[in-house]
Amino acid sequence: MKQLIFILLVMLMPSIVFASDSTHQTIDLTSHWIGYTAIAIFVLAYTLVILEEQLHLRKSKPVLLAGIIWILIAYYYSTHGMPHSAEVAIRHNFLEYAELFFFLLVAMTYINAMLERDVFDALRDWLVAKGFSYKTLFWLTGILAFFISPIADNLTTALIMCAVVLAVGKNEPKFIALSCINIVVGANAGGAFSPFGDITTLMVWQKGMVQFNEFFHLFIPSVVNFVVPAFIMQFAIPRGNPTSQSTEMTKIKNGGLVIVALFILTIITAVSFHNFLHLPPVFGMMLGLAYLKFFGYYIRKSGQGEIDKSDMPTGHQIEDDFDIFDKIAKAEWDTLFFFYGVILAVGGLGFIGYLGMTSEFMYGQLGATTANILVGILSAIVDNIPVMFAVLTMNPEMSHTQWLLVTLTAGVGGSLLSIGSAAGVALMGQARGYYTFFSHLKWTPVVALGYGASIYVHLLIN
Repeated sequence: MKQLIFILLVMLMPSIVFASDSTHQTIDLTSHWIGYTAIAIFVLAYTLVILEEQLHLRKSKPVLLAGIIWILIAYYYSTHGMPHSAEVAIRHNFLEYAELFFFLLVAMTYINAMLERDVFDALRDWLVAKGFSYKTLFWLTGILAFFISPIADNLTTALIMCAVVLAVGKNEPKFIALSCINIVVGANAGGAFSPFGDITTLMVWQKGMVQFNEFFHLFIPSVVNFVVPAFIMQFAIPRGNPTSQSTEMTKIKNGGLVIVALFILTIITAVSFHNFLHLPPVFGMMLGLAYLKFFGYYIRKSGQGEIDKSDMPTGHQIEDDFDIFDKIAKAEWDTLFFFYGVILAVGGLGFIGYLGMTSEFMYGQLGATTANILVGILSAIVDNIPVMFAVLTMNPEMSHTQWLLVTLTAGVGGSLLSIGSAAGVALMGQARGYYTFFSHLKWTPVVALGYGASIYVHLLIN
C-alpha cells in the first residue's frame, strides 16, 4: 500500500512531458481527469490483488481492468488528432508481454512435465528417508532451494522443499516455521543470479539491461543474502532428529531424467539464440518446446512408455498417457494473465506520464543507489513484477552496477515479508498454522540484515 501512497504523492509534483519508447510524443495527462481515473483504477485493482487471500478472487481478474485505462487514453488521443499514438504504445507493451508469455509458458510446461514424471517427489522422498537431523534438514532444504530455483521457478522449488519439512517436522512447529523462512529466503536469493530464477530477472535479461553471463556477478551477493539469516536462525533450530517415518520411495517415471536433460538443453538453446544469433531468447525456448513434444510422442509410442496400474490384473501393461498439451494446460495461467494486466496497467500509467514523474523523483533526487534499495523494499510490500516493470519502463540513466543492484534488490527484497514473494504466499497456504505472516515478521530484522549485507557486498565487488 505504501507504493500506492507514493504514486499519489508524486502526483503533486510538477508534471513533465516525456517520450515513450515509440517515436510518438506523449501528452502529459497527469493533471487531467483521465490520469486521475487511471490511478483510481490501478489502486482499486491492486487493492483487490492484495486482498486475494481474503476475497478468494484470483489476482489476474482485477488487473485485467487495465484495458479501461487504455480505452480512456485512446479516446483522448483520437479526439486530439493523434489516433495512432495509443495504438503504437499498446502494441509495444503487448509485444513485450508476448515474448515473456511464451518464454514462461515453455518453462512452466517443462516443470509440469517433471512434476508428472515424479522427479521432484523422488527428491522429496529421498531427503525424508535419509534420517537427517533437524539442523541438517534446515540447511539442506535451504541450500537446495537456493540452487534449484535458478533453473526451476522459486515457487515450485519452495513448495517441494516445504513438503520435505512438513513430512519430517510434524512434532516441531518451530522447526517448520524457521525452515519455511529459510526456504523462502533461499529460493528468492537463488533466483536473483539467474535469468530463469524469477520473472523480474527474466524481464531484465530480455530487455537487454544485463547480459546472461553478467547475472552470475550477483552469485556471491545472493549467497550472502541467504547465508547471513540462515546462520543466525540455525541457533533457534531444535536439537535432535525427527522421528523415523517409514515412507515409500517414489520412483521416477520413465523419461523423467531425460526431460530434465531436455530442459537444460532448452535453456542452452535460448541462451545461444540470444548470445550468438542475436535473436530474442523466447525463440530458443519455443524450439526447446519441440524437443519435449517429440520426446512426449516417443514416450507414448515406445515400449519404454508402458506403466503398471495397481487396479489392473497382475502383470497387465497399458500405454503411458503422457500428453504434452495436458502439461501446457496446467501452466500457471493466473500468473500469466496477472502479468498481462500488470504490463498494460503500468504501461498505461507510464504513457500518461506518471512513471516519468516517479523516475525524476526516485532516480533524479534520491539517487540511483537509494532508489534501487527502495525498489527492493517496495517489492516486499507489493508484487515485484509491477515494481520491476515500472523501473524498466522508466529506463533511468544509471550505471551497469546499478542495473545489477536493482536486479538483486527486486529479487531478494520480497523475502523481507511472507507476502513479498510468490514462494512466501504459497508456503503460508501449504504450511498453514506453522508458517504465518507474523512468524516471518518476527525474523524480518534478521532477513533485513542479509538484505543489507548482500547490497554492501555487491557494491564492494561489482
